[in-house]
Amino acid sequence: MLEDRTLKEMLENPAIAEIAPDAISKWDLSKEDFYHWTLGEIAEKIGWRTLGLGFERLLRAAGQGEYCFRLYKKEECEGVPQKENASVVWFPSDDPAADGRPFLFLVPGGGFVNVWNLTEGWPVARQYNGLGYHVFILTYQVGTEGAAVRAMEDFARAMAVIAARRETFRVDPDRYITCGFSAGGYLVCLWNTEKGYRAFGLSKPQACFPVYPITSYRLMAAGEWDDEAEKDDFARGSVGCTMKEACESCFEIPEHVEGFPPTALFLAAEDGLVPPAHSKMLQEALEKAGIPCRLEIGPTGGHGFADGTGMCMEGWTERAVSWYEGIG
Repeated sequence: MLEDRTLKEMLENPAIAEIAPDAISKWDLSKEDFYHWTLGEIAEKIGWRTLGLGFERLLRAAGQGEYCFRLYKKEECEGVPQKENASVVWFPSDDPAADGRPFLFLVPGGGFVNVWNLTEGWPVARQYNGLGYHVFILTYQVGTEGAAVRAMEDFARAMAVIAARRETFRVDPDRYITCGFSAGGYLVCLWNTEKGYRAFGLSKPQACFPVYPITSYRLMAAGEWDDEAEKDDFARGSVGCTMKEACESCFEIPEHVEGFPPTALFLAAEDGLVPPAHSKMLQEALEKAGIPCRLEIGPTGGHGFADGTGMCMEGWTERAVSWYEGIG
């Protein structure tokens, strides 16, 4: 059983050497104590319950041929090392009906510093596969000024990869659903604004599933900061401008929802990192604009519940898909 294997054994498996460094991108996990724990111990002590299932699906994808596609050529990465890690990973569903459905474009979170494929990528993609959807997982640029804006280019590059291989992937590149977590939730929201699909001449998503997303710089500006410079540093790191400029532009998502598709939001009431007010503001704006919206707030659990296994949010992926299919 994979639960008896250590994280070290899993990530040092030669079969996934290409993608292993991006398990949590820009974080050297080998320096952490839990790197030497079994997946079962990690589930018990940290609560990451489905790492084994995620690795199982990743290994199967790696064994079926080309599955990881880098978004930038070597020469494009010169002077911009953040681009080196940008990639899209393909997890096809075994369900023959998946070929006729939109694909899921999955965007893990990580505070614009990391990308958490380990918890919010591979295991969640496996769940969507089981629900009959092909999935593409994005690893985007982080740790650079204006990371969210740079990620929009990564989105577009990934869509170009998908379009160029549509027959191999068995998808219609114009029919897709976005799903993102935390900072990734912000990115799938930003994709619906003037910075996203319209700027690149691409199709509007069929639906959007932000999970415990950041949505409002006004809410963040009202939080506790040591000084104004700290606020501006955060804003520059994420969207490349001051906090005031972010609040007065399309980066303030609830004030720029006209390009949104039907949207289902998922979060937990006890989220101390990204307060539920972020999702509630977006819900109110979408409803005011007449855009179908669903908001689900779990009674317990905090930030980072990922696929929700073993928590009150268990099954949220199934509920998201059922809601989308019900409004079609």
